[in-house]
Amino acid sequence: MVNTGDTAWILTSAALVLLMTPGLALFYGGMVRAKSVLNMMMMSFGALGLISVLWVLYGYSLAFGDDVGGGLLGSPGEFFGLQGLMADTTSDEGGLPVMAFVGFQAVFAVITVALISGAIADRARFSAWMVFVAVWVTVVYFPVAHWVFDFDADGHTGGWIANGLAAIDFAGGTAVHINAGAAGLALALVLGKRRGFGRDPMRPHNLPLVMIGAGLLWFGWFGFNAGSALAANNTAAVVWVNTLVATGAAMLGWLLVEKIRDGHSTSLGAASGVVAGLVAITPACSAVSPIGAIIIGVVSGVLCALAVGLKFRFGYDDSLDVVGVHLVGGLVGTVLIGFLATADAPAAVNGLFYGGGVDQLWRQVVGAVAVLAYSFVLTLVIGAVIHKVMGFRISEEDEVAGIDNGEHAESAYDFVSLGGGGGAASHAGQAHAPTQALARDTEGATRA
Repeated sequence: MVNTGDTAWILTSAALVLLMTPGLALFYGGMVRAKSVLNMMMMSFGALGLISVLWVLYGYSLAFGDDVGGGLLGSPGEFFGLQGLMADTTSDEGGLPVMAFVGFQAVFAVITVALISGAIADRARFSAWMVFVAVWVTVVYFPVAHWVFDFDADGHTGGWIANGLAAIDFAGGTAVHINAGAAGLALALVLGKRRGFGRDPMRPHNLPLVMIGAGLLWFGWFGFNAGSALAANNTAAVVWVNTLVATGAAMLGWLLVEKIRDGHSTSLGAASGVVAGLVAITPACSAVSPIGAIIIGVVSGVLCALAVGLKFRFGYDDSLDVVGVHLVGGLVGTVLIGFLATADAPAAVNGLFYGGGVDQLWRQVVGAVAVLAYSFVLTLVIGAVIHKVMGFRISEEDEVAGIDNGEHAESAYDFVSLGGGGGAASHAGQAHAPTQALARDTEGATRA
C-alpha cells in the first residue's frame, strides 16, 4: 500500500531539488561578467532539459537496473523508457511508488552535470557543452550513481560502493560533488585558461543574483538531503537539522578566513560558504550528531575558502571554483565521516573519534578516491575528443566581445534602451551597441 505521507514528502523534495538548478543558474550567472551571464544560465537549463529526457530513456536503468557485473553498471535495457514502472506498485523502500523515486533521482543527475559548467565559464561553445552533457552523464554519472545509490534488495543487486565497500554517502558527496568537482578540473584543463586570466579583473557582475541563487540552493538542499531519507521520518528530521547547522557554521568559517586574511567579510564569501557547507554535510548528514555537523561545517568553510586560491598557484582556470568548493568540500565531508560518525545517528556507525577505529575511515577514503579518479580520467578523454572533433572553445573574437552575443545572439542587459534616443540611426546601431559595451566589460567571477 502506498504511504501517502512519504510519497508527498518525496515528490516535494524532488521539486525542491529541481529548483536548485535554476538557483545554480542564478548563482553562477551573477558570478560571471555581464557579457557571459546568459550563456552561464543556459548551460544549467540545457542540462536540465537534456538529462530529463536521457534519464527516462535509459539513465534510470543504467543507475538502478539490476547489476550486470561487479557492481559497476545497471542493466541498460531493464527499464528502458521506464517500461513497467507506471503500475500502482511500491518500491523496495516500502510504501513509496517507484515513479516517485525515479523523479527524485532524476533531478540529482541534472544538478550534478550543471555544477560542472562553473569550471568552464566564459569560453565553452554551447553546442559542444550539450554534446558533453549527453556523453558525460551516460559514461560517468549514471554508472557512478549505480555504485553509490543502488542498494541490494530482495532479488536485486546494486553497486559496489553502496554494498561491497559499504562507504557512507547519504545524499551524494561522492556521486554528485566529488564527481562534478573532478570533472570540472579535467574540463578546465582541456579548455585552457580564459583570456586575461590572472591579469584582468574578473569580478562578479551581480552579487544580488549570487546571493539569491545561494538562498535558493540552501532552500532546495533540504529536499536534496532530507529527501534522501525516502520517508517523512526521524532520519529526515535529523538530516534536516544537520544540514541547517553545518551550512551556517561553514558560512561563518569562510567569513572568518576572509576577515583574517583580507580584513573584510564579503557577500560573495557568505554565499560561497553556504554552498561549501551544503556540499560537505551532504554525505555525512545521516552519520553525525549536530555537533559533528558544526565541526564539518567549520572545517569545510575554512578549507574551501583557502582552496579557491589554488587555481592561481597551480595555473588552472576553474572559473567559478567548482574544484575549490565542490571537490574539496565533497572530500572533506566524505572523509570526516570516518572520524565523526556516531552510532547514535541514523546511520548507526561509529567513526574513529567514537571508538570505531579506522574501519569506516578507509572505506570512505577508497570510495572518494575511486569516484575522483574515474571522473577525472573519463572527463579528460571525453573533453579532449569533443575538443578535437568539433571544437569545445569559442573563438577569441567571441570571447572578447562576449559569449552571450557570439553563442546566443543575445545580451542580458539592453544598454541602448537605457540611453534613450530614437530615429533610424539609433535603431540601426542598436544591434551592435550592446556587443561594443560588453566588449569593454572587465568584470567576472574570479576570486582574487
